[in-house]
Amino acid sequence: MNLALINIRQLLTVSSGGRRVKTGEAMRDLGIIENAAVLIEKETITWIGRMEDLSMGSLKESDVLDCIDKVVMPGFVDAHTHLVFAGSREKEFAMRSAGSTYQEIAAHGGGILSTVAQVREASKKDLKKSGRKWLNALLRHGTTTVEIKSGYGLDMTNELKLLEAINELSEEEVISIVPTFLGAHAYPAEYKNRKEEYVREITDRMVPYIGSKKLATFCDVFCEEGYFSAADCKHILTHAKHFGMLPKLHAEELSASGGAELAASLGAVSADHLEHITDEGIDALARAGVVGVLLPGVSFFLNHAYAPARDLIEAGVPVALATDFNPGSCMSYSMPLMMTIACTQMKLSPEEAITAATLNAAAALNLSQEIGSIEIGKKADLVLLDIPNYAFLPYHFGENHVDKVVKNGVVLEV
Repeated sequence: MNLALINIRQLLTVSSGGRRVKTGEAMRDLGIIENAAVLIEKETITWIGRMEDLSMGSLKESDVLDCIDKVVMPGFVDAHTHLVFAGSREKEFAMRSAGSTYQEIAAHGGGILSTVAQVREASKKDLKKSGRKWLNALLRHGTTTVEIKSGYGLDMTNELKLLEAINELSEEEVISIVPTFLGAHAYPAEYKNRKEEYVREITDRMVPYIGSKKLATFCDVFCEEGYFSAADCKHILTHAKHFGMLPKLHAEELSASGGAELAASLGAVSADHLEHITDEGIDALARAGVVGVLLPGVSFFLNHAYAPARDLIEAGVPVALATDFNPGSCMSYSMPLMMTIACTQMKLSPEEAITAATLNAAAALNLSQEIGSIEIGKKADLVLLDIPNYAFLPYHFGENHVDKVVKNGVVLEV
């Protein structure tokens, strides 16, 4: 069926003007239309404008959704999550609250390897069941596209189990899912003293199989001291590109590791975290046009440094926001909450936060020509918000303001 949204109090188109991303001052331009309407045919946006310019005859073949007193904007795009996992790690939260560091928790069997042990024991059915619960929660909070990484298996069998679960959820669920292979998330316990062998396991076995089966769009690596060196990350990502996976990096999260410069040199789609990025890293990302995906929920949850968002934006780096929803460092799937933290702690304006959570986040998944803004020809992924104006969204935090979600032109009652 065709769909018409009418009487929209405030429509945020986040119009890209044909650009892949918005940078600098352009991030503040939300393309606002007051008293607006949107026409959708099947799953595609076909008309946008003011109500006074809408031909009422165009509504004859459409279902009509009255959006009076509603703000309408693009669906949120969460470009960095580890959403499919098993178990929980609230004990580590208590340890951090008592003063333990990330590294100390890992040394006592916590951290990533704790979740790895639970994932290895879980069945694919179990992983899908918990993943489906989180996906439904994302939709209720306005996220219409989400990236999900593997990385909690750390061997051939369990990385494939995760990726198969992610891909099956993508086929079965309404929300759009982008799968990412993150075998280089940590070294599994069995390879603690054989790190070079694990890198070869990734490049020689996992990457060729995953690439040949098209189980992942991206390959990600954790470029960090104590995890994977810049040289190993380059080797893994170069190999992954050969098998059709686009590069992403966890970069500069715990220290300045050179991950940003590596991302730029490889033409990575995004470099994520960036809490400890250097001026040289910022310049490299800006020159290469790599999207910087910032994860304010992690800094908030772990009480760590925040990425220098203002420096990144002023240097011309296209900045995106994501939740990094995962059991260890950010148990939140709320993109509006990430926007609030970005505004209060990273000094983004509400306009920049909205752009970062929609169009630029879509660019971080190589999808900004299809989603992330409300423009003719793009997919009809929209969120209806029961708020008086767009600035109210990050201002009134801790509340879900989503009234309805339109996914692929279909109205979902969430």
